Amino acid sequence: MSDYGMFSDDFYLNMNLATEMDLPQNRESVLHYFEQVRRRYPQMLNFYSREKSEFVLEEEKEKGSYRWVSIEPRRLNSGSVNPESLEAAIDQHRSVLELVPYELSITPLDCEALSVMLGFDFNYRGNHNEILNQAIGIAPALERFTTLPYGKVLSNEPSLQFALDEECRTQCRISFESRTTAYQVRTGEYSEDQLSVYLTVRRYDSLGPDESFDKEFMRLSSLCRDLVDEYLVSAVLRPLQEAISLH
Repeated sequence: MSDYGMFSDDFYLNMNLATEMDLPQNRESVLHYFEQVRRRYPQMLNFYSREKSEFVLEEEKEKGSYRWVSIEPRRLNSGSVNPESLEAAIDQHRSVLELVPYELSITPLDCEALSVMLGFDFNYRGNHNEILNQAIGIAPALERFTTLPYGKVLSNEPSLQFALDEECRTQCRISFESRTTAYQVRTGEYSEDQLSVYLTVRRYDSLGPDESFDKEFMRLSSLCRDLVDEYLVSAVLRPLQEAISLH
């Protein structure tokens, strides 16, 4: 497993391409696209329709490491869960993007947004909100609210979004997802759920005439990796690991 596996119980690298126009939904186009993906990744054998107009092709999940791709009406997705290496996951997403202009008639002009997301899940039987408070804190202006007589924190999911270029077309978003409920806080009975950390780098607007999906994805994935290595690991992932280990 990639070195990122040491920072959480599960991690994944996802790619999302949002389009301005609807993607092909006819039987021939959808099946032909997934057949081309399966030729490159023969272990992707499970094909099904999850919701209306959403189609998925994925590997078996039993081993905990698997690939998947999907098509929605206006979004193309590719994911790799607990990959052997980050490079293998990046290569998967790049290969998918190389296919889409030919198999699904998606052109750079049709791009609404192209995203790369690194996600980290921590298994924890306890109050996710309290762990987040301990690991990353609460905004100073809001800390006093936690001293109220019944001021138990029921949701602490901070989010920060910032630009990565002067035009604000390339952006980064860091967010958290707590799965602790008010019922669990009230009763003190917690199940072992996953606390999630997401770092997403997204490019908005159409690509230029000299740009391509696969090359732009490589630029975004490089930015994503740099932000994780230089900031997220030391500021978020390791503090969360330490806080959870103390409980």
